[in-house]
Amino acid sequence: MHFFSNKKGETNKNLIEQIILEKYNQYYRLAYSYVHNEGDAGDIVQNGAYKALRNSHTLKKAEYAETWVYRIMLNECFRYLQQPRHLSFESLQEEGMEQGYKEDIYEDIDLQRALDALPAQDKAIVILRFFEDKKLEEIADILDENVNTIKSRLYRSMKKLCNSLSTDAGENICYLNNKIGR
Repeated sequence: MHFFSNKKGETNKNLIEQIILEKYNQYYRLAYSYVHNEGDAGDIVQNGAYKALRNSHTLKKAEYAETWVYRIMLNECFRYLQQPRHLSFESLQEEGMEQGYKEDIYEDIDLQRALDALPAQDKAIVILRFFEDKKLEEIADILDENVNTIKSRLYRSMKKLCNSLSTDAGENICYLNNKIGR
């Protein structure tokens, strides 16, 4: 409990709140890309938002607020993935029933599986770069890594994705795209 008003803390809290409201859908998509479940993704974003607001007084530089919140959301995704899962037969049946009545939504299942096969940190780099349109420098700030490290991990991850997405005829999709792009 705070007895005295901390102007910087309140300013940070308002800034964090504004960022969360503006970027909520991006945070949700980020979480969903890891857990593939709407409810769990919503829980992750809510927990991340709570932690960001609760700890807003620890933000040192306001210009890094967006990166700071992204980092919190990623940590929440990683924390969720490390939790043990307790499934009951009833919950599996309910999930099956719900899925039976859902409308078919097209997804690139092969790409999703290939992304899921990547280590969590490498998957984060690919998602932030290509699905969230973040610059390499921003990704380096979010993940607290060197830009060159991010570049090399992104390159290796893209190679792994290309290899796992090769066609049945033995042709590598990435190779074809490179030939077409020239």
